[in-house]
Amino acid sequence: MEKVLGNKTLGENIKRIRLACGLTQEQTIARLQVLGSPISRSTYSLIEMGRGNIYVSDFVGLKTVFNVSYEDFFEGIEPSRSPKNKE
Repeated sequence: MEKVLGNKTLGENIKRIRLACGLTQEQTIARLQVLGSPISRSTYSLIEMGRGNIYVSDFVGLKTVFNVSYEDFFEGIEPSRSPKNKE
C-alpha cells in the first residue's frame, strides 16, 4: 500500500478542513472506519501534526468524509523540496 509523506503544512490543512466541517478527530476516524480504514486516532493525530504519513486510501477517504477537492489538502505547499520546505 502506498503512502503520502506528510509534512507540517499538509497536516495543518487536514486539521483546518476537519474543523471547517465541524468534526472532531474521533468523528473523523469513525467515518473513515465506516469506509473501511483501520486508522487509529493516534495515527490520525500524528498526521495532523505533520509527523505521520498517510495511506493513499485514507487520503481518498478523507476527501470523501470532508467533501473537498484534493487541491484543498495541498494549499500552500510549494512544488519544490528546498530547505525551507523540508519539514
